[in-house]
Amino acid sequence: MRLHSTVAAGLLAAPLALAAPVTAPGTVTVTVTAQPTTVISEKIVYTVTVTGSCLAPTTHTTSTTTSPTSVSATTTSSALNTDPYPTSTLLGSDTQGLNDLAKATGKLYLGTAADIPGPELSDVGYMTLLNNTHEFGQLTPANYMKYEYTEPERGVFNYTGGDVILDVAEANGQLVRCHNLVWYNQLPYWLTSQTWDNATLISIMTNHITNLVSHWGTRCYCWDVVNEALNDNGTYRSDIWYNTIGPAYLPIAYAAAAAAAPASVKLYYNDYNIEYPGPKATAAQEIIASIKAQGIRIDGAGLQSHFIIGETPSQSSQMANMAAFAALGVEVAQTELDVRSPTLPPTIAQQEQQELDFHSSVAACVMTEACVGVTLWDFDDTYSWIPSTFPGQGYGDPWFEPAGTDTLVKKIAYDGIVDALLGKNVTTS
Repeated sequence: MRLHSTVAAGLLAAPLALAAPVTAPGTVTVTVTAQPTTVISEKIVYTVTVTGSCLAPTTHTTSTTTSPTSVSATTTSSALNTDPYPTSTLLGSDTQGLNDLAKATGKLYLGTAADIPGPELSDVGYMTLLNNTHEFGQLTPANYMKYEYTEPERGVFNYTGGDVILDVAEANGQLVRCHNLVWYNQLPYWLTSQTWDNATLISIMTNHITNLVSHWGTRCYCWDVVNEALNDNGTYRSDIWYNTIGPAYLPIAYAAAAAAAPASVKLYYNDYNIEYPGPKATAAQEIIASIKAQGIRIDGAGLQSHFIIGETPSQSSQMANMAAFAALGVEVAQTELDVRSPTLPPTIAQQEQQELDFHSSVAACVMTEACVGVTLWDFDDTYSWIPSTFPGQGYGDPWFEPAGTDTLVKKIAYDGIVDALLGKNVTTS
């Protein structure tokens, strides 16, 4: 059953109250009315009728949707709040969220990254949802455990930023994927501004790993030990670690992490474009196999899953790829899932395709026993990394704030995730 109705009208800039008239900017007046018709499993089913006049063509004037007993409706448009074709979504349950549904399938969590401490901390709506364990059972620090923040001077460690998100998660009973220890990017100036010999750089790297892993201990469910070591063709990335130490830096890093980490803390390799079969995924599998062959602990493969609407790998392709990693004796996880629109604002067709793309990705995890969970790379477009990295693109997350802070609403992409977790197919209009 579809959990949304699509309205070709002027922008609806704020959440709607059912049966309340809403005047959109421009030329359109939209009225939403709801009539309860039946009760199914403690959920009230409503028939939502949208009426109005506009210069753009109208579609989907009537849709049957599910709503919580509190009876609230929301509207969504683009991350830029300029989409002339918003969608109206009635929330599916007042008790179950994405994390509840994920755990019901046997997964450990459905979670999100968050770049806190930051402006998010003062966004009440954002923090309320972040703290909602029905929706999120796991958090990932988007930045504040990275090298430039945690070791700003050689041998001087700063754990303050990382402690903030750990404190939030622990207060909520949420798991934390600690991210990350060794990466080519976001390195401190003292490290990148000079040339190191092999032995010295190994000492610097292992000291960094040992201090962070020891300090945070079992507060982390897992660590992304090495992040993005590969080029898309499967060769090693040219960076300070590879250029100085050679490919041996990977097993050295995992050996250091294993020596410092409690046995319960999982050690992951994490990368993008390894979510589907190809030379990069094969190279990542070879890294894992090689490390394990040396008797060094590595426990997981993190499939980042930064996708583009209409270019997302199929569910079957992702499942086959997860199986190839699982065959090495490691767990897998989707660690940074988002599905960005290559153009803004997205069309109705793009929004519906995004719903399908989220569905394909999450369903692949649901159907793969070795996949322990899914992490969104933030859940709210307001704080997405996408627009600054890919100018003119965005709309990659399942929520956004159409009228500024404290106006969070779900997109139809959320419905795709829900359907995947419930084992349902997406039915497009």
